[in-house]
Amino acid sequence: MKRIVIFASGSGTNAENIIRFFNNSDNVSVIQVLSNNPHAKVLDRAKNLKVSALSFNRIAFTETNDVLNILKASQPDLIVLAGFLWKFPELILNAFPNKVINVHPALLPKYGGKGMYGMNVHKAVVANNEAETGITIHYVNENYDEGAIIFQAKCAVNTSDTAENVATKIHELEMEHFPKVVEKLLFSQKSN
Repeated sequence: MKRIVIFASGSGTNAENIIRFFNNSDNVSVIQVLSNNPHAKVLDRAKNLKVSALSFNRIAFTETNDVLNILKASQPDLIVLAGFLWKFPELILNAFPNKVINVHPALLPKYGGKGMYGMNVHKAVVANNEAETGITIHYVNENYDEGAIIFQAKCAVNTSDTAENVATKIHELEMEHFPKVVEKLLFSQKSN
């Protein structure tokens, strides 16, 4: 059985979509959702879907081994960041090499980096009159949005589109592609 741990900071629609995608799978299970926000809706979504859900603070994440030890105990095959806003510590990345992935709401390397998430990205795309945007699923490294790209999907940006329109298009791409890419990655990974 392949095991997934999801990190999320907010509403958790991507996390819920991934959990539901694998709900009836005999081969894959989302075993835990972790959040840096104790009030994040993702925690309720996970609990409603019978998935363990925990929140943690910055000290547990970056200054102690608390979150690392939770992950070591869980032994995930893949750690999926689904709207997780903190930079991932090297300690965890080193413990799980090439096992941490993220979805970004733009076609990296455009519109990546610190502070470039959610509506900030969509507003920048519209402000720069981009003809297209999309999603990038990538490995996580020590820098924001600079890990190796795994997958991209594109959508058109019309001149009449608002940042909200773009957000809707991006969300549809995430819903369609993110779980499938996660599944493909799980079964193409080399065993350690």
